[in-house]
Amino acid sequence: MEKMKSVVITGSTSGIGLGLAEAFLAQGCCVTISGHSQNNLDLAYDTLERKHDKDRIQAYLCNVTRYEEVEGLWQAAVAKFNHVDIWINNAGTGQSQIPIRDYSHELIDKVVGTNVNGVLYGMKIALSYMKQQGFGSIYNMEGLGSGGPVIRGLALYSATKAAVAYLTVSAAKEAEGTAIIVGGLRPGMVATKLITDQYKEHPEEWKKAERIFSILSDRVETVTPWLADKILRNEKNGVRIQWLTRSKIMFRFLESLFRKRIVYE
Repeated sequence: MEKMKSVVITGSTSGIGLGLAEAFLAQGCCVTISGHSQNNLDLAYDTLERKHDKDRIQAYLCNVTRYEEVEGLWQAAVAKFNHVDIWINNAGTGQSQIPIRDYSHELIDKVVGTNVNGVLYGMKIALSYMKQQGFGSIYNMEGLGSGGPVIRGLALYSATKAAVAYLTVSAAKEAEGTAIIVGGLRPGMVATKLITDQYKEHPEEWKKAERIFSILSDRVETVTPWLADKILRNEKNGVRIQWLTRSKIMFRFLESLFRKRIVYE
């Protein structure tokens, strides 16, 4: 009998992270969720525990900007499930649409600390321990900036995701010839607060953008089961698992001529 996969997901108390946890549990995996808010972590655990065997779920308080807490996350997963098969660097923070000149140093520290340092900490720890255990897969959540258009006012967030894309490629090259897989996840536009919060200070801009976002976006429960399945099936290093492909984008715009998609309510 094949052993159950042990999955660790950073930033998994809501949105895509929580959706991935739900999807992996539905496929019979053991999952360690994490987040920096104890209240949100408890709520996420309760949500998952109502649907799945609690013996396959663990919740661990972790701020990814603190190296020792990220290492503690790995140790907690191993202590409960004996190993880590899949580590997903999902934790991320966004920004409102504001020009670079108006960034506060607190905003810069927060976004870079979470989106770049947090990913680096997760990669370093997972790569080190996976080398010791002799196997494992690491996936980094990419996003706007990893490839595609430049959107005015989102330079900071996009720059961090460009860094994540580069780190993913670099780590995959380092993993060549080993039993470790490194890959990127590109979920496309998913209807979460990460998108809507970009416009919370500019509601008039959201009214202009909502139609395009509705054409291109999907709900968490649509995208995350597909991502989880692709991750579990993947055996190739250096892949990018991408939901919103060019052909899908073209079809969506053609479809919009005949049918209105309602994703944001």
